Order: sequence, then C-alpha cells, then structure tokens
Amino acid sequence: MTEMEHPVVVRELTRRFGDFVAVDSVSFDVRSGEIFGFLGPNGAGKTTTIKMLTGLLTPTSGEGRVAGFDVLRERNEVKRAIGYMSQRFSLYPDLTVLENIELYAGLYGVTGTRLDRRRTWILDMSELWDARNRTTEQLPLGWKQRLALGCAMVHEPPILFLDEPTSGVDPVARRRFWDLIDGMAVGGTTVFVSTHYMEEAEYCHRLALMNRGRLIALDAPRALRERVVEPILEIRCADAPRAVEALGGVPGVLDVAMFGRSLHVTVVDAVAGSDAVSSALAGAGLTATDMRVVEPSLEDVFVSLVRAQGGALVG
Repeated sequence: MTEMEHPVVVRELTRRFGDFVAVDSVSFDVRSGEIFGFLGPNGAGKTTTIKMLTGLLTPTSGEGRVAGFDVLRERNEVKRAIGYMSQRFSLYPDLTVLENIELYAGLYGVTGTRLDRRRTWILDMSELWDARNRTTEQLPLGWKQRLALGCAMVHEPPILFLDEPTSGVDPVARRRFWDLIDGMAVGGTTVFVSTHYMEEAEYCHRLALMNRGRLIALDAPRALRERVVEPILEIRCADAPRAVEALGGVPGVLDVAMFGRSLHVTVVDAVAGSDAVSSALAGAGLTATDMRVVEPSLEDVFVSLVRAQGGALVG
C-alpha cells in the first residue's frame, strides 16, 4: 500500500479514558477518492476515532497514518494536510461570509491570487454570492453547513473529515450537501464521513460499522445488506406503535422496529413467523393490512449487526 492508494491507514487504534475504552483496537484502510462512511449508535466511538485521526486527540495505543503522517508524532502535519468539519457549526456567527472565508484562508496560509480563486470557488459551491456580506448567524442552517464545508476545503486538502455534517439539516439541504460531497470525491478528494442517517449511508462507497468501541463490519452497502440472512417482514397495520408492543417477545420474532408508516419484523422463519405475527396481532385486536417479505435495508443490517454484538451502549 502507498499513501496515494490508502491515504488513511489505521492499525489497532485504541483510546481509553480511565477504565473506559472508547475505541478498542480498530483497524481499517481508506482508499484514495473514496467516500468512506462511519456508522454507529451514540457512544460507539465514531467521534473519538475521528478526533484521533485529525490530530485533536492522542491515541492511547495503536497506529494511524493520515496523508502519510503519523497521528501520534506528527499531529500538526496531519492538521495541515486535511479538511475537518465537526458536528457543531464551527464558524464565527458575528463575522460575514467573506470574513469567515478570509479568516480560514489565513489560518492555512492561502493568500494572493490563490485566495481569490478559492474565495470564488467557495461562493460558487455554496451559492452564497448574494449573501456574502451577511453575518453567518443570519444564514439558514443548510447554507451554514455549505459555508463550513467550503472553509474546511479552502486550502484544497486531499482528505476531508466530516463528523455528522448534516445533523439537524432538512432533507433537501442534506441532498444538496451530499451532491457536493460526491462531486469532491469524483474530483479525487478522499472523504471520511460519519452519519446517523441511513439514507446517507447509501451514498458511501464503503461503510464501517462501529459498536461499543469496536469495528464490527466493513464493506460496501450492498455487500452489507447481503449479510442479513434472517427473513424480514414488512407489515402495515392501523396502529403501528401498538403492533410493536404486541409483537415484543413473540417466539420466532427477533426484532421489531418502526419503518416509516410500516413495521420491519425480523423473524427466524418466514412462514412460521408470518403465522406467529398474525396471531399476536389478532390477540391484540389488530389486523395486518399488508404483510410481505422484503430485502433488508441498511437500517435492518445495522440493527442486526449491533444486536449480534450484544446491543448498543445504554446511557
């Protein structure tokens, strides 16, 4: 492997906080130009891993190289070689759009004609030309996120780290944001992104699933879906919340979850499971208006793999 082929290389990376192991011997590689998705429940270790890879947190043990730099010994070099956008909006609300761009450009040593070029690119990408003199606090959240993305890319880094970048953003703005990410990857930027939106995970080339500080799966979205071998029944009924309660603990039912306006019920056997579900619903005075076996979604995969690993941390 070369740095150009795998700009992020992680081996047995670990971080402890006292007796608590937040990240436990995690190993993976990220390919050049890849959109690498990082998924997991709260407390899984996603943000802690990202902070170690971006030079914001020192690993307890293990190894990591980002853009060829050691995350333990060359943290300043790592920071200069990457773009980073955190969960929380990181720009200055009392500065204008232009002032924020110029501030971040100055921090990364982007000046002169290069600054002119990058400023134009950011305003084009974020569609903020007409709002360039407005303070950031006046912008809608979706525009703020696009501006933050532009500032993270002002120095044209080869690797971009995004920690749940669209949290709280409306679906239309999220779709626009992911169009931008996809365009950057097509242009050669390696994108490392954490998200808790399953529909966003579909846009990633590969997904790493974390739970309880450990990496429990790593593959392309389609390959991950193929790992779920238990049948999944999609059920529609008049009172889905009551149906969830009625199906809890039914023999042969492994998991029940709301899925939009329907339920996804994971069962040991499709035929026996269908009978057991129908009987349990009838006992609760409910009737399924539709019941069919469906292909697993990424959310189903996620729940199945986390369940197999003992469930998510509570609290």
